[in-house]
Amino acid sequence: MKNPDWVDQGPPETPLPEQTFFEDPAIDRAFAVTMALATEVWVLKDRVMALEAALARSGVVDSAMLADEPDNDERAAHESQRQAFVAGLLDSLTGRQASAGAPEMES
Repeated sequence: MKNPDWVDQGPPETPLPEQTFFEDPAIDRAFAVTMALATEVWVLKDRVMALEAALARSGVVDSAMLADEPDNDERAAHESQRQAFVAGLLDSLTGRQASAGAPEMES
């Protein structure tokens, strides 16, 4: 299959304008970050599935156990970590500044 002409010509002298989908370019960038994170989530899910399958094949774990709901003790053990994780995610939505700016300079 032959490459399109623009591929063979190399990059243009003047860069093409950035592709945008929304009026505000910040929304485009936020969407791009979301898509990048979604891609990473899929990679992690894929690796976990491969790891679970390998552990089950080798007899290290019973695959049925992996599908079981956690019991109350397991839920309690993970609750503080879950709360901290959620708080970190939601922190940026509260409008609190993550770091202090420089103090005002007197002139």
